[in-house]
Amino acid sequence: MSVDLLVVGAGGQIGTCLCEQAQLLGVSFIGMFHEQLDICDEAKLSAQISNYKPKCIINAAAYTQVDKAESDQAVAYATNVQGVIHLAKSANAVGAILIHLSTDYVFDGLKAGAYLESDQTNPLSVYGSSKQAGELVIEEYCPRYLIVRTGWVFGEHGNNFVNTMLKLASKRTALNVVADQVGGPTYAGDIASTLLNMIQQAMTPQFCNWGAYHYAGIPHISWFEFASEIFSRAMQQGLLTQMPELKPIGSAEYVSAAKRPANSRLDCTKIKSVFNIPPCDWKAALADLSPYMPT
Repeated sequence: MSVDLLVVGAGGQIGTCLCEQAQLLGVSFIGMFHEQLDICDEAKLSAQISNYKPKCIINAAAYTQVDKAESDQAVAYATNVQGVIHLAKSANAVGAILIHLSTDYVFDGLKAGAYLESDQTNPLSVYGSSKQAGELVIEEYCPRYLIVRTGWVFGEHGNNFVNTMLKLASKRTALNVVADQVGGPTYAGDIASTLLNMIQQAMTPQFCNWGAYHYAGIPHISWFEFASEIFSRAMQQGLLTQMPELKPIGSAEYVSAAKRPANSRLDCTKIKSVFNIPPCDWKAALADLSPYMPT
């Protein structure tokens, strides 16, 4: 059996969108959930990929619990590094393109402007370090690869900032939100369509622009500003009866195990230049917030 696309981590925010969109487009694909395909199990992974012989593999699987990773380092590295080595080796063995999702957390957030793909990485957390290491092993084991760094992901599937804010708004009249971390919210559905677009272009015989790319949302904002926009839209759409009172706080006031970058802005010039893909318009993705409301 042979398929065009294998989606690893099909049960996550982005993986779910990938499978939905691939089906609508009529792409020959297989979506594998963690229960079906554990990338840490090299023998089973290799057997599955040898069986399906995909032309392209998208790795949407990762250990993403940022704070928990600080005390769960072995598991984070097993998934985000060792599992990626297994994927890269297996992809290369069947001649598949490997597209790997990475994160803004590979940077330390100290740069004044938006981060370029060529900027030095310097992660602040175990999660960021494990994702950085995962990027490096791909380059070593699979020459036909695309690394797509993104950040502040939200979508209708899974837990994210948008549904967390709306859930809290249903329980509280006032909220404290961090105002000194800036980035670009990115809609999972747009990430999925971007990856499928990149695959189509990368499968052409003349394609040779392998490497890392940034894809994230504009305009850049703080978490506080993002929360304000979410609640304003929810009020306009009649999903909230009252606007929660928001108080801006500093990162130092928000206690968490992992340190997060103050600047998560990603420059998306390269992906526009090579693939003609513009940055995500996250405001457009908030047009209907009803799927995010708590039931």
